[in-house]
Amino acid sequence: MQTLTAGSPAPAFSLLDQDGKNVSLGDFKGQKVLFYFYPKAMTPGCTVQAQGLRDVKEQLDALNVAVLGVSIDPVKRLGKFIERDNLNFTLLSDEDHAVAEQFGVWGEKKFMGKTYDGLHRISFLIDENGMIEHVFNKFKTKDHHEVVLSYFQDKA
Repeated sequence: MQTLTAGSPAPAFSLLDQDGKNVSLGDFKGQKVLFYFYPKAMTPGCTVQAQGLRDVKEQLDALNVAVLGVSIDPVKRLGKFIERDNLNFTLLSDEDHAVAEQFGVWGEKKFMGKTYDGLHRISFLIDENGMIEHVFNKFKTKDHHEVVLSYFQDKA
């Protein structure tokens, strides 16, 4: 697994959102994008992570940062996740994990003694020009939003 690093161009993606509409990186020109990969909608860790981002969305909006959550869940499940947890940002479906592979977040995982291929929980901050500005790969799900906000505070 070769995860992309800061300074790399972000792959141009086009994925379906929770409403079945196409969303592309080009839709966010002139804006930063927090492109975060999470393993599975409506699971405990992914729910806590999404709720944290939901709760700081106004602060992220003030920093001109759009939030896009990406998983291999089907579109229908994403809509249910948004509805159930009142999420106020876009979720994208990467069912064939092609975009995850481009970002280098699809690979071997271990859980309870089993090894399998899956989606790694890594977030990318993409700058206004489509370059990866920062990679968030060391955080707990409940602290993810705080780690992201402190990155901006440290830069100020």
